Amino acid sequence: MKPLQQPEWPDPVALEQVIRELRTLPPLVFAGECDDLTTKIGAVARGEAFLLQGGDCAETFDGVTAENIRAKLRVLLQMSVVLQYAASVPVVKVGRIAGQYAKPRSSGEETRDGVTLPSYRGDAVNGLEFTPEARIPDPRRLRGVYNAAAATLNLTRAFTTGGYADLHQVHAWNTDFVNSSPVGRRYEQLATEIERALAFMRACGATADEFKTVDFYASHEALILEYEHALTRIDSRTEQPYDVGGHLLWVGERTRQLDGAHIEFLSSLSNPLGVKIGPTTTPEYIRALIDKLNPKGVEGRLTFITRMGAGKIRDGLPPLLEAVRDHGSPIAWVCDPMHGNTFETPNGYKTRSFDAVMDEVQGFFDAHEQVGTWPGGMHIELTGDDVTECVGGGEALVAEDLANRYETACDPRLNRHQSLELAFLVAERLRAARA
Repeated sequence: MKPLQQPEWPDPVALEQVIRELRTLPPLVFAGECDDLTTKIGAVARGEAFLLQGGDCAETFDGVTAENIRAKLRVLLQMSVVLQYAASVPVVKVGRIAGQYAKPRSSGEETRDGVTLPSYRGDAVNGLEFTPEARIPDPRRLRGVYNAAAATLNLTRAFTTGGYADLHQVHAWNTDFVNSSPVGRRYEQLATEIERALAFMRACGATADEFKTVDFYASHEALILEYEHALTRIDSRTEQPYDVGGHLLWVGERTRQLDGAHIEFLSSLSNPLGVKIGPTTTPEYIRALIDKLNPKGVEGRLTFITRMGAGKIRDGLPPLLEAVRDHGSPIAWVCDPMHGNTFETPNGYKTRSFDAVMDEVQGFFDAHEQVGTWPGGMHIELTGDDVTECVGGGEALVAEDLANRYETACDPRLNRHQSLELAFLVAERLRAARA
């Protein structure tokens, strides 16, 4: 089957030059790190940990700045602290980061004011500006993806190992936020409890190094197959193939055909894998998908990311949970409450309702409670900035507010306030699930 959602590159010679160069470049991640993440997701599949995956809908080259990366990391660290402390469960931290530069589109063209141009497919392919020149697919942008991912990973590793992620910084992550919102003040109360616990441990002579750094992993949708193939390497330890462009790769609803090129590519890798699962998925399909991607039943290899919509998840998810449970394969289940809840406001903004996002998360937990399985994680499009892209939440954003700071390159993201609100909700459900 011809690969779906691939750019129509106008210059095949330029594409081949870029691909040859990418094949010679150093890995962005290491096979051993991928194996570590597989082990951690194995704990998620067993019900012993929770996976938090989040970041931009579509990264941009202009967004590769220290402040943007720090802001995204900060909100993920805050969310993980809320989940881990309030629910007493280890949190596996994975960013939609350092590779999320390509997006599938429902239409190959976009029309504005009578002018039709190719759709924006992410900075990996073309430019966001609505001009004929910007919308021409340019394979040289794939080298830009590598450079941007390398810079992002370099800074992320510096933050997570150089002191910024130290658990003693829980107050410092919140200094610009505590007085500006109720959720900021709620987080500060939790941070104070954590600081007291750490002070007690210091008084007892315990100074664990685990509090000073965190393991943080990168993930993206494996969409542009030329790029992913070019960054696939044979590991010298195991002689197995790994896509070294990211730790975890996933395929989306539009490219997860059982006989399709994307699933075939993922099946050849040793990375941990994810597949987006929508409301049309059947138990028969999901069992066949397991047999294709995880025939040996390796714990942590395969994660199903549900994206059903708030109105469909309570009916649509339980039969799939039962099918996987009865199949016996160790699968991690993660909720994406974003993609099934998108709509357009009367003033023309693509948005999501925070209430619908929260309701889908509640439905995800309800379904797992009904079947007796573990609600293993959540996959969120978010930013650490105070954008106005999703309506609702503690700030009570409405459609008219979206014009203030609508900055996404593609789909609307939760802002920092909404992300932390969601973390507190999930912590409460996790605590009940653990009990």
